[in-house]
Amino acid sequence: METFDYLILGGGPAGLTFANLLREKLPQVSFLVLEKEEEAGGLCRSKDVDGAALDIAGGHFLDVRRPEVNRFLFTFMPQEEWNLFDRDSRIDMGTYEIGHPFEANIWQMPQTEQVKYLKSIAVAGCNLGVPMPERFVEWVTWKLGEMVAEEYMLPYNSKMFGGDLESLGTYWLNKLPNVSFEETLLSCLNRRPYGTQPGHAQFYYPKRYGYGELWKRMGNALGDHILYRMAVVRLNPETKTVTCQDGSAFQGKHIITTIPWRSIQEYEECREDITKSIAGLRSTGTQIRYVPEDLDTKAHWIYVPAPEISYHRILVRHNFCAGSRGYWVETNLDRVTDEGGEYAFRNDYTYPLNTIDKPGIMVALLPYMRERGIYGLGRWGEHEHYNSDLTVERAMRLFEGLTSQKA
Repeated sequence: METFDYLILGGGPAGLTFANLLREKLPQVSFLVLEKEEEAGGLCRSKDVDGAALDIAGGHFLDVRRPEVNRFLFTFMPQEEWNLFDRDSRIDMGTYEIGHPFEANIWQMPQTEQVKYLKSIAVAGCNLGVPMPERFVEWVTWKLGEMVAEEYMLPYNSKMFGGDLESLGTYWLNKLPNVSFEETLLSCLNRRPYGTQPGHAQFYYPKRYGYGELWKRMGNALGDHILYRMAVVRLNPETKTVTCQDGSAFQGKHIITTIPWRSIQEYEECREDITKSIAGLRSTGTQIRYVPEDLDTKAHWIYVPAPEISYHRILVRHNFCAGSRGYWVETNLDRVTDEGGEYAFRNDYTYPLNTIDKPGIMVALLPYMRERGIYGLGRWGEHEHYNSDLTVERAMRLFEGLTSQKA
């Protein structure tokens, strides 16, 4: 069994960032990345489809808001290889589209519709002094009013998260754009959006490649420090060893895990309540399916709340990926009606679910593992819906914390 100073599980953005920081800043340290797929990138991988790149796990873009992160990433894929876009995301309301976020763009609706939504928002619980509820479904109505909840937020999130909205808490909703009733009213009067801009208000996308090209280059930079087709199936927190599907085993003085906790089939010598809590973590998967026709829209992506349509989001490839045509749709695996042919890609783990009991699970799990030199990192290691830029920042902070302690 080989032993390394750092053993990194998963070659997505989190694992690749941590590993490349080790390579650049601590060349004397031994480390190895174990990646189950044939190439690096995790959920940010891309494939060549119909003559251009397609992101096989949904739309991924590089936000401009974290300059430290972008400076680091541009060392692998220089800034001149990226196009900069002002976000154009929309919501398909059936007979018309409006901009996202919904409540900031009600002014784009017919006036009779605007009045209905404004009346509903005015009597939402948050505007009447009603205490904030603890469950997601009640929170949506409390925050946005019945019409926004019933016409957009609840059907859309039901499609995206698989229908079990009653299990979701409210602790994660600070990432949603906040628009007050006063700002909503002003936007209708002045015919422009007010309030906080959503994430990716400006973003980068590669000029010649898919988003996966960045992470592929980061994987290539690691050379023989990364092994592919190495799915981890067993973890022993006491001995800090992992076993892969092919039977090979590795040990790390420190283990950085960026893979879903539930994807590991067995935890050896692990406290029973911890293994039970891991089983309580919930997530959803998606299918990405390519459609070759162009759409008559300038939007980069479109949210689709209509329950009768299986997919919940459209990524309009020809509006951000140079030299391409067509679009792709993203569908929760529970709503997929067919396999979709050669241009469809299945992702078993796409979105961590923010269930009511998740904070308690992670409060027990992460410290228990840290005490044994095992660190959860990124979307799956922390079970948080992080975008790739935030994941990179989290990896940078963990690297600094661990290596400064060692120093």
